[in-house]
Amino acid sequence: MAGHFEPLPGGGAAVALDEVEISILRSLAVQLLELIGPGETDGPEAADPLARLFAEGPSEPPADPALARLFPDAYGTPGAEQDRQERAYAAEFRRYTENDLRERKREDALGVVRSLDALTVAGDGVAVLRLAPQEGRQWLGALNDLRLTIAARLEITTEDDSDALYRLPDADPRKPMVMAYLWLGGLQETLVEALMA
Repeated sequence: MAGHFEPLPGGGAAVALDEVEISILRSLAVQLLELIGPGETDGPEAADPLARLFAEGPSEPPADPALARLFPDAYGTPGAEQDRQERAYAAEFRRYTENDLRERKREDALGVVRSLDALTVAGDGVAVLRLAPQEGRQWLGALNDLRLTIAARLEITTEDDSDALYRLPDADPRKPMVMAYLWLGGLQETLVEALMA
């Protein structure tokens, strides 16, 4: 079980994590929360579910490449220039969906932090994280968001980009980020397999 998720009887998944892995995962999830930003906690929309339902979000894509990867335009080809109609459709779609998407991503990352905070590390420095199916889906969302964010920071846009990063020398300052990207990919892949078992 060390290093990869395994299915639990009756659904869900489990993984053994050491203290360093727990610390890294928690730190990455907190950084993701900071990147996504705070939720709608003030104003009339916060208290009124109907007002929240009709609250408008931003209409322009984020300037930060990582946020743009997390909240892409719904219309047009990524990386290509949009025509006027595609921009208008993308702005309208974003206006009514981005707030909900941000909230879901925030909840996924918070779920990761909460489940890690609830762990009790044994004397050998290892804790077993057990996730119910719903928690597993939150983890999948957060792991995917973390990998998208790191990929944006590493400027990975094609398969060739990621292949080149595998061959980085140890002295390259991007190496720790690449290692985190690969590790999160392994966790994500084994979590998918465990939840589908």
